[in-house]
Amino acid sequence: MLIRSLTFATLLAIAGPLFAADGDSPLLADAGRSRPLVVIAPSTVDPTWVSLKKALDEPAGKQGFSERNMVLYTVLNTIGQRDGKDLDPQSTMALIRSLKLGAGAQTKIILVGKDGEKKLEHSGAIELKDLFDAVDKLPAAEKEATPPAPPPAPEPAPAKDAKGTKPGKAAKPAPPPKPLDD
Repeated sequence: MLIRSLTFATLLAIAGPLFAADGDSPLLADAGRSRPLVVIAPSTVDPTWVSLKKALDEPAGKQGFSERNMVLYTVLNTIGQRDGKDLDPQSTMALIRSLKLGAGAQTKIILVGKDGEKKLEHSGAIELKDLFDAVDKLPAAEKEATPPAPPPAPEPAPAKDAKGTKPGKAAKPAPPPKPLDD
């Protein structure tokens, strides 16, 4: 019995983090709302990242990025950000795990569709125009994908009036409590 318990505990200790990693990706929050563009670079001075960042900072790049409903995720030297705001280390690692990338020293650029699937995966330098073309070539169904509407809030049931009270009249507020004597 002890051996079975130890085997089971060891199995849970190994498999637990693997099961937990499936649903904690920050990309899940953007599913159906926007198209994440993920840039994974070994450093902040990587030439691919610097040229892409420069193109995104130009007015035409900003406008095209927002028109296509895109969100920028960066992982630079293992520090993750979403649209310039830092992600915690667990979210950064969950983002990398969810993309199922192999090891590599080159900068990786991944375009994820509104449906949560990879639409483009590129290693090395890429032009912003090529990214925009990839988004524009997506099927119409993916372009029109919207997040599911939340269910309507249930309306509160009307309160039953007690006998002898007038409907719509509020009760008097209770007087404030008296202070305690010491």
